[in-house]
Amino acid sequence: MKTRRATLVRNTRETQISIQLNLDGSGKSLVRTGVPLLDHMLDLWARHSLCDLTVRAKGDLEVDYHHLIEDLGIALGETARKALGDKKGITRYGFSILPMDECLARVALDFSGRPYLVYRVKSVKKRIRDFDIGLIREFMQGFANAAQCNLHMELFYGDEPHHIVEALFKALAKAFDMAKTRDLRVKGVPSTKGKL
Repeated sequence: MKTRRATLVRNTRETQISIQLNLDGSGKSLVRTGVPLLDHMLDLWARHSLCDLTVRAKGDLEVDYHHLIEDLGIALGETARKALGDKKGITRYGFSILPMDECLARVALDFSGRPYLVYRVKSVKKRIRDFDIGLIREFMQGFANAAQCNLHMELFYGDEPHHIVEALFKALAKAFDMAKTRDLRVKGVPSTKGKL
């Protein structure tokens, strides 16, 4: 079977991003974004989705983390969409309910071609060091739009912000892995419309 890979370079006045993604990898990653928390989360995402991922990114971090975080979500989503190609033979749907210490998160996604994000995540503590965890929603919105997937994320409960963010990224990884999986029983595109 053909290995599903994609490369993307996305340069704007605010960010410079390059991504290599292998959907049929083993979970290896090399991530350098200038934002240590995001490096950690993308490493976890690669490991738990069994994708090989290389990310090199720079942004106007002296202004804010927002531009880089949002653009990284867009770039990863676009790279994933390119790597999925025509989506023939994939499972299409994926979900995960994932515990992380005191947190429990649920993620469901559909590579439907119709982007939509439902994000039900609340935290009493808003920061991990100087990182506003509200920016995770911006990353996920960019990812859903560019991957053209329907993405639902919910935190049932949890207190520690690092655990919350980690639970979300790991649950996304597991749901992504399930949805990208090839199913030999699926002939063509998994849709009655014949197109995703």
